[in-house]
Amino acid sequence: MTARQFGRGFDRTYQPGRLSLGVGVPVEAYNSPVPNMADPIPTIQRIEAGGFAALWCRDVPLVDPSFGDAGQLYDPFVWLGYLAGQTQRIALGTGSIILPLRQPIDLAKAAASVDRLTGGRVILGVASGDRPVEYSAYDVPFEPRGEAFKDTLGFIRAASHRPADWDDQHAAHARSVELLPKSHAGDLPLIVTGHSRQSLEWIAEHGDGWLTYPRPVAQQQMAFDRWQAALDATGQHWKPFSQSLYIDLVADPDTPPSPIHLGYRLGRHALIEHLSDLQRVGVNHVAFNLRFSTRPIDTVLDELIEHLVPVFPAATAVST
Repeated sequence: MTARQFGRGFDRTYQPGRLSLGVGVPVEAYNSPVPNMADPIPTIQRIEAGGFAALWCRDVPLVDPSFGDAGQLYDPFVWLGYLAGQTQRIALGTGSIILPLRQPIDLAKAAASVDRLTGGRVILGVASGDRPVEYSAYDVPFEPRGEAFKDTLGFIRAASHRPADWDDQHAAHARSVELLPKSHAGDLPLIVTGHSRQSLEWIAEHGDGWLTYPRPVAQQQMAFDRWQAALDATGQHWKPFSQSLYIDLVADPDTPPSPIHLGYRLGRHALIEHLSDLQRVGVNHVAFNLRFSTRPIDTVLDELIEHLVPVFPAATAVST
């Protein structure tokens, strides 16, 4: 089996035995479903200059009142293209693209285009999606989304390497055609979110990593052990294990953690301890979400850059 070749975004973010930090967009505190997204580029550039490994954007086609979060508002690939021109080295990740909602050709071309234009900075987080209203809007069946997810992921992997044969409606035989551009280094890293209606063994074999949800450390240890067992069972080498984390970083650095939605309100000493525990159990990357911050975002970023990023730095070895 030929080893897959990833670009510098993957190498900056994921290394065995190490934990790096990322930030989810929008980088602001907001209570309504729709963020402001007011002049975000200075903040994005500050995050890059501060040494974070990755930025993460989401794929939210519709504002569903029952869900209550519009993500970063913009189409994820238009947004990544915009960020590509405003940044130089930070990895650009999706967390996550809903594969069954999109035409595989369009998705593969868009992702490879951004990766090529950024010199290999794209990390393609992918998922099957769980909101029936989106499937209705796209006129795509909801129940078989697990099979559609597998088919689309397989198409993206194949399109990175070789021409494919498609039936020609105007000829009696298939024609060999090729999707361009190719990704910068040869492969797009495909990081599967949750289970996406697949077994963990399937994800270990066909995905390039696993992006899961925040859990208490003991439970995350069990999740990592299942991931490692799935890798071993399918004959795979190391593949990264990562998670998101909502934080409300308070001013008193000694404040102990208290639960909030998908994360904690806490001081920086407790946050460093928590991240150290996650690194110990095998987590390779944590993407912060600052939506519930009760302090000014600039102040929180200052503290993270000064005290957290040096402890959990982005990797310096990158692919060409």
